[in-house]
Amino acid sequence: MLGRNRKLLYFDLEHEADRSRLQNPDLALGPLRGLVVLDEAQRMPVLFEALRVLVDRPGHKAKYLILGSASPFLVRGVSESLAGRVEFVELGGFDLSETGPESLDKLWTRGGFPRSFLARSDQDSYAWRESFIRTFLERDVPQLGLAIPSSAMRRFWTMLAHSHGQTWNASKLARSMGLTDKTVRSYLDVLTGTFLVRQLQPWHTNVAKRQVKAPKIYLRDSGVLHRLLGIEDRHGLLGHPQAGASWEGFALEQTLAAIRPVEAYFWSTHGGAELDLFFVQGGRRFGIEFKLTDAPTVTRSMRVALDDLRLRHLWVIHAGRDQFPMDEMITAWPLREVTGLATHIDSAGGRGQRRPRLES
Repeated sequence: MLGRNRKLLYFDLEHEADRSRLQNPDLALGPLRGLVVLDEAQRMPVLFEALRVLVDRPGHKAKYLILGSASPFLVRGVSESLAGRVEFVELGGFDLSETGPESLDKLWTRGGFPRSFLARSDQDSYAWRESFIRTFLERDVPQLGLAIPSSAMRRFWTMLAHSHGQTWNASKLARSMGLTDKTVRSYLDVLTGTFLVRQLQPWHTNVAKRQVKAPKIYLRDSGVLHRLLGIEDRHGLLGHPQAGASWEGFALEQTLAAIRPVEAYFWSTHGGAELDLFFVQGGRRFGIEFKLTDAPTVTRSMRVALDDLRLRHLWVIHAGRDQFPMDEMITAWPLREVTGLATHIDSAGGRGQRRPRLES
């Protein structure tokens, strides 16, 4: 929050008037003090070079908040011009820490984009998400300098929605669209670079098992996923074949927002053992499984993951309301309380002793 004596100046570079004011960036920005917000900054890449000069100037009194939706271009421009002078902060949509657990179902159904979540009705939310998808395809993608037909990208995006939570198979998608593996990979990179898709990378460990090495693909906003799948409300969602995959992706995003691991992976073997989320924190290995149920049970796959990955602890994030131990090393944890999981993970370092690794 700004103090009483600090000024905030806002430039929206979508507006011609603000772009005109900044035609000479050094002259316009040089005398300013306080916080200067430059929204949609990718519209004026010339600003990045000017900012480098300004922030290096002795006695300069301003700080700059650079915002933009076309993230790959923005990050590239800032990284090249302001290396060592900038901090990147990824801003996602609403999460459970902001909406509260009582809004879990609404957040899952509508997603975290503010205008979608806060819409007056499910119908209004659904319509807003359609407008967002069309705007992204017809305006944002061309602004990235990419000559991808909007119809082709929408078809690809929809096919990804039907493969949500599955491992990436470029050849299968390429054949379905009549394109090359390289082309569909470039489409995936566009959606990943704009934070619309998450590629969760596989963890490779030195065990005597064949492991999956392709990433798992998730659409990061559940509301956008549901629009592409034609799901309008919670009733339609619960009866849809993709409900379980949708909940897994939604729970994954909420969990990552809560625990903020430096790196996150999944683990899977060709023999059927798998772990939805694997991460290392403080030198300790942890695992998380996601289950759309209020009464999860211990599975053989969980025990294999505990032993093969030498996990300190494993949590099963579920759709119910209760926390309870499932095993010495496994705890059931409700998604609605996921914001408190980070503290629990920190305290889990001394929990239990590692069991001897089982030979398989």
